Amino acid sequence: MRKEEKAKIIDQVAAQLENTPNFYVTDIAGLDAQNTSDLRRACFEKEIKLVVVKNTLFIKALQQLGKNEVADTMTDVMAGPSAIMFTTTPNAPAKLIKEFGEKAGKPVLKGAYVQDCPYIGAENLETLVNIKSREELIGDIIGLLQSPAKNVISALTASAGGKVAGLVKTLSEKE
Repeated sequence: MRKEEKAKIIDQVAAQLENTPNFYVTDIAGLDAQNTSDLRRACFEKEIKLVVVKNTLFIKALQQLGKNEVADTMTDVMAGPSAIMFTTTPNAPAKLIKEFGEKAGKPVLKGAYVQDCPYIGAENLETLVNIKSREELIGDIIGLLQSPAKNVISALTASAGGKVAGLVKTLSEKE
């Protein structure tokens, strides 16, 4: 591969990293053609971009973006054949790896960089599956904020709520 081709690939990977900063490094070596096709189709359906790129070019793309600490962490993980899964939904690749791995035995998680935290090794797969997306966290927060308001409203509208409302009305009339 010529130097110009390598530079072009590094630029493409760096652009992908800027657009989707969450990525998973997996081992898909040994998958037959049918399973590889099924994996790529599943990735497409879940809006995960699966890319096979030379390990050194991926590390250079990280360094080009100034993510030297991430590059240092991922260097050991990138040993051997690797495929990169880029995503905007932090836990989608983990769920796919778990689901697909149970059927075909691969892909195997080598490492991940999700929400500015590195996860090294397949033992972190369950942790990554349980990470909540931004939308799920916002929904949880809204639910927590609505809960006290619902309790107050239900107390005021309950049978005892008529008495409370009457007391509030009496107190306001005295002023």
